[in-house]
Amino acid sequence: MSRSRQPPLVTGISPNEGIPWTKVTIRGENLGTGPTDLIGLTICGHNCLLTAEWMSASKIVCRVGQAKNDKGDIIVTTKSGGKGTSTVSFKLLKPEKIGILDQSAVWVDEMNYYDMRTDRNKGIPPLSLRPANPLGIEIEKSKLPQKDLEALFHGMSADFTSENFSAAWYLIENHSTTSFEQLKMAVTNLKRQANKKSEGSLAYVKGGLSTFFEAQDALSAIHQKLEADGTEKVEGSMTQKLENVLNRASNTADTLFQEVLGRKDKADSTRNALNVLQRFKFLFNLPLNIKRNIQKGDYDVVINDYEKAKSLFGKTEVQVFKKYYAEVEAGIEDLRELLLKKLLETPSTLHDQKRYIRYLSDLHAPGDPAWQCIGAQHKWTLKLMQDCKEGHMKSLKGKRFSSTLLSTFAAGAQRLALCAFATGAQRLALCAFATGAQRLALCAFATGNPGPHSPMLDLDNDVRPSVLGHLSQTASLKRGSSFQSGRDDTWRYKTPHRVAFVEKLTKLVLSQLPNFWKLWISYVNGSLFSETAEKSGQIERSKNVRQRQNDFKKMIQEVMQSLVKLIRGALLPLSLREGDGRQYGGWEVQAELSGQWLAHVIQTIRLTYESLTALEIPNDMLQIIQDLILDLRIRCIMVTLQHTAEEIKRLAEKEDWIVDNEGLTSLPYQFEQSIVHSLQSLKGVVDCKPGEASVFIYCLEQLSTKPDADIDTTHLSVEVSSPDLFGSIHEDFSLTSEQRLLIVLSNCCYLERHTFLKIAEHFEKHNFQGIEKITQVSMASLKELEQRLFENYIELKADPIVGSLEPGIYAGYFDWKDCLPPTGVRNYLKEALVNIIAVHAEVFTVSKELVPRVLSRVIEAVSEELSRLMQCVSSFSRNGALQARLEICAMRDTVAIYLTPESRSSFKQALEALPQLASGADKKLLEELLNKFKSSMHLQLACFQAASPTMMKT
Repeated sequence: MSRSRQPPLVTGISPNEGIPWTKVTIRGENLGTGPTDLIGLTICGHNCLLTAEWMSASKIVCRVGQAKNDKGDIIVTTKSGGKGTSTVSFKLLKPEKIGILDQSAVWVDEMNYYDMRTDRNKGIPPLSLRPANPLGIEIEKSKLPQKDLEALFHGMSADFTSENFSAAWYLIENHSTTSFEQLKMAVTNLKRQANKKSEGSLAYVKGGLSTFFEAQDALSAIHQKLEADGTEKVEGSMTQKLENVLNRASNTADTLFQEVLGRKDKADSTRNALNVLQRFKFLFNLPLNIKRNIQKGDYDVVINDYEKAKSLFGKTEVQVFKKYYAEVEAGIEDLRELLLKKLLETPSTLHDQKRYIRYLSDLHAPGDPAWQCIGAQHKWTLKLMQDCKEGHMKSLKGKRFSSTLLSTFAAGAQRLALCAFATGAQRLALCAFATGAQRLALCAFATGNPGPHSPMLDLDNDVRPSVLGHLSQTASLKRGSSFQSGRDDTWRYKTPHRVAFVEKLTKLVLSQLPNFWKLWISYVNGSLFSETAEKSGQIERSKNVRQRQNDFKKMIQEVMQSLVKLIRGALLPLSLREGDGRQYGGWEVQAELSGQWLAHVIQTIRLTYESLTALEIPNDMLQIIQDLILDLRIRCIMVTLQHTAEEIKRLAEKEDWIVDNEGLTSLPYQFEQSIVHSLQSLKGVVDCKPGEASVFIYCLEQLSTKPDADIDTTHLSVEVSSPDLFGSIHEDFSLTSEQRLLIVLSNCCYLERHTFLKIAEHFEKHNFQGIEKITQVSMASLKELEQRLFENYIELKADPIVGSLEPGIYAGYFDWKDCLPPTGVRNYLKEALVNIIAVHAEVFTVSKELVPRVLSRVIEAVSEELSRLMQCVSSFSRNGALQARLEICAMRDTVAIYLTPESRSSFKQALEALPQLASGADKKLLEELLNKFKSSMHLQLACFQAASPTMMKT
């Protein structure tokens, strides 16, 4: 068969890839003369002639069918040209599976889908009808055990429709070996699917617009055909009959199954209600369980159940659940109030406080329960301290009343006894001539019972032998031990009430403050709270801690101040302010405490300080206790020395005039024993514990920095601090702060060279051990104070002189580059020398030995400043260099006898910074001006020539 045309040739196809039923446009040559000429069209081996639409000899439109090959040629066959060829190919893609509920613009082949309605044994919800591979890439199952994955992702799920979906779990389980490039493709597929969902129905309409047009054309053709046949007007038409059949079938089905379906619906609703009751019985029983567990004290169980209910039903919208959850919240609110009440109860142990705070934090209680507990503990501690004082004062008044009553009854009984055995005249004589004291004495001698002033009843009276014996037994007190431990029952009558009060007060503070401090530390580091509460409230709590650090510091300071003021009110009432006397004082003092009891009190407070320091409480909060110890040490020294002086005065009364073999009486020995005993009793008081200041060093430092009116004498007794004692000394006599510094410096020098050595000799004479160490420590403290005071004095004197140099040099817009020939030393240097002379005069008036040391340091500062100023000048003119050299040489030569290696080096550096003299005339002029300066100020500079050349090291 001969052909008149060339075979068809396909040169292009658009698109060149797609899924089955994709509409494509084929272009080429000799594709036929008309629709009837086209007799064959295959794409990838599949016959597509049924959907082909011939447009022209170079264009054909069709749809790709289901082909076996993934890629193949496009072959066109015509009557006129025969079977053609193709220069291009088409790639057939695998179609994405479309779910039953998914929208699609083309007809979907449902043969590959499983009908879930036929499987009545599997109640899988519609959400499970999802694509098996949402990423669109090949699935590679992991070999990891399911139990390991569940343990690694606790509470999560690999099901992407679950609320607890974990993407990491899904990737490990299905794509553990997938490459990174494939995962990128998966991301692209997910984005494409998301875009499709966001576009909605309109996207499907746009994508399948031609399909909609074809369906519309088909329906129109059917409608036209029916109109042409006239069947739409006939009652028995095909569509009308079909509609009637369907309606009758629907009515018959409703009639047959209406009762059955009604019972089924009722059974389903009952079954659902039972399922709900069974499934959510935890919530329905929770209010009653909370009440029962609260009564048992099982707060942990209540908190765990509440957290579980909150996570499950906290945001529910179901009315039944909301009603029962409201009852749960009401029960939890009652629990919060109960726990807060228990937390703020006092007294309470630290363990219980931490437990209640942790419960309240887990229950998300409003406010800050931990801080409320700290505040309540603080108030409780202050109340205990005040109650301790009031209790002791009431006890003291009661015992004094009992003592008075007992003495009255004893005196009356003795008088009756005497009257019974005496005659009438004797009774009259006794009653007439015996005073009250004599009657009591008679009673005491008659019966042998103690009178009203016996040491066993007078609680404030001091019994010296018993006190010394007791102190020797309790010299090795341990931390936290009481002074009253190890004594017999009668000792409580010998201990002064004020001493017993201090012991009980310090013991009370040491029992309360450690737990109080540990509670604050736990509050700061977050150990009071559980892990859940700590994570949820970490930021808020950190803000609270920063804000409340100052508040807690004030609480500690208030406790320390209350402790110190209560002790001062009992032992040093004159040191209290007027407003604090009523609250912290009020003790009725019958006799002054002896030095031994004061030493014991100091030891008790020292042990208290050590215990508080062991808690790592900052030293600035405990400084007030150190001040109290210092005042008590001073008071103890004064009382002991006064008592020793009185004993020595009374030694004459004890002279027995019995002479020994050496011709001596006991008087020298008694005197020696009084001194030795006094030194022994003061040994522990004078010794400085860590952090304490030396009493005498403190005295010197106070005198050097405070005027007379500011010196604190409140710790002294009335007699010692009275104006009459010091009035003659301070009359018409006032000193400046610089003069005080000089006098104290002079005293320090004398103490170092003479006084301390003499005191050491006295201690050695009295067989004191360790005198060398005590002297070394005292000398070191004295030298430290002396050096600090010396530096302060140098700063006061040298800084004004040094500060006036630079303004004086450049006064009147002076310029080193442009200045007149020098005619002499300028005024600023003369003024500096006059100020140095004033320092010399002030020091010379107080102590000649200090003159070289002070002036050497002042001149060092001046020379250093001159060197700095010369080195800062960029350039000098010839006149400027000569003027600078004149002034530096004048200063150096004037104070030559006070130069030190440091000052010489500074003057040398200053001269090296200047240009050298250019000619002999300049040198001659320099020498003439220097001589002129020295002769004109000969009188003023005489002090520098007359001073001793001996240099003292600074």
